[in-house]
Amino acid sequence: MQRRQLIQAAGLAGGAGLLSACRIRRIDGASTSELPSVRWRMATSWPHALDTLYGGAQTIAEQVGVMSGGRFTIEPYAAGEIVPGLQVLDAVQNGAVECGHTASYYYVGKNPALAFGTAVPFGLTPQQQNTWLYEGGGNEALDRIYSDFGVRSFPAGNTGPQMGGWFKRELDGPASLKGLKMRIPGLGGKVMAAMGVNVQVLPGGEIYLALERGAIDAAEFTGPYDDEKLGLPKAARFYYYPGWWEPGPTLTALVNQQAWAKLPKAYQEMFSSACQSANLLMLSRYDRLNAVALERLRQGNTQVEFYGDAILKAAQSATADLLADSARADVGFNSLYSAWQDFRQVARGWNQVTELSYSRFSDGA
Repeated sequence: MQRRQLIQAAGLAGGAGLLSACRIRRIDGASTSELPSVRWRMATSWPHALDTLYGGAQTIAEQVGVMSGGRFTIEPYAAGEIVPGLQVLDAVQNGAVECGHTASYYYVGKNPALAFGTAVPFGLTPQQQNTWLYEGGGNEALDRIYSDFGVRSFPAGNTGPQMGGWFKRELDGPASLKGLKMRIPGLGGKVMAAMGVNVQVLPGGEIYLALERGAIDAAEFTGPYDDEKLGLPKAARFYYYPGWWEPGPTLTALVNQQAWAKLPKAYQEMFSSACQSANLLMLSRYDRLNAVALERLRQGNTQVEFYGDAILKAAQSATADLLADSARADVGFNSLYSAWQDFRQVARGWNQVTELSYSRFSDGA
């Protein structure tokens, strides 16, 4: 089957709802009858309650099932049902499951360059991130890293721009960060650590209790919609912006290479197209839901605060030092980082001429 037919079948046009928005067409009965029945399990890093994040895995499973006429089925599992949320890569690598849905930056301890698969502090917007992954060689570069783990990767979700986290007390410049215990993963966590923060890495389902009971002083997750679902506004009052460490984070579907090689070509194309659909639909849904949730929080007891130039400049400086140090220490990181920098420079030049100039004028800035 031609790729364009599969993309048409996946129905990439956006709309209301994760699956109902997609006009999915099953491949014809004659084709499906010639294909084998395949059953996969998908471990995820998300609790069921986070319908946008877990919904990305559901979108993949549902669309693959419809396109294959029910002959290729994928069953998603919430974090903890098969493995803990931060062990999805391990489960896919060792074949405990055929595939997973997670965030690459959870695994920077295995290879720091995996951060680029999700987001880098002061990095790319969602549109730029997608362009880099699909058209700028980004996903090919990440797959070269993932091949060391016997895994393939597919962009399969984007949360859009994020907020800067919940704090129990108000911040007053970079010095006020020192000694805080904060849940924040990825390179953003490393930058915060360089600024004196005691960094903790926790899966989403464990954040509220840790914050509410005082085990941590601050936490970030995604944005207003998910944060509200996790109960974070009940545990902390001050909500900071922007989320400078994740300006456009991608979520990733991981597939065991041996399991992938056993799939018929048609099923491979279905899976790839379903991941593209999940990527678009998640971003569209977050843009809608976060805007409404933020207004709801503003009307409650939440105090929404700007980080301030002093903190942002300190974080930007620490980010530059961290990336430079990582590039010097690792040839693979340096290669990916150099190519990513070249892409970012060109993308930002285009953005400044088009979207940024338009936003400044239309918003009256």
